Amino acid sequence: MRVLFIGEEPESVDFSDPALPPGLTAEKIQTGIDLAMHEMKARGWDAQLCLIQPDESAAAAVKQALSELDFDCVVIGGGIRIPPKSLLLFEALVNAIHKAAPDAAIAFNTSPENTATAAGRWLR
Repeated sequence: MRVLFIGEEPESVDFSDPALPPGLTAEKIQTGIDLAMHEMKARGWDAQLCLIQPDESAAAAVKQALSELDFDCVVIGGGIRIPPKSLLLFEALVNAIHKAAPDAAIAFNTSPENTATAAGRWLR
């Protein structure tokens, strides 16, 4: 099974956004990403990471990642999906995934730590 995990570059996150959990830092996000990648690889999956900037370059970066390999599941991180100000970015990514990888399941995590669980719901 091949999984693409899409998340925002930890250093680009706006930690002043009240929609994000208090005390969240770039270091905590990176630790969660590292844990997610380790857990997916421990399950025997070929896990790839695509970190994006929260701007117009994001959809192109996702399309590029999806053009390189065929994926069974694409997980979009909660940091992209949860903050209301990220709605247009989230929509752009969902549509980019739908067009570039129409056979891949799309899953959503609530934190980097439960990325493997999110993908596992669709990888049977």
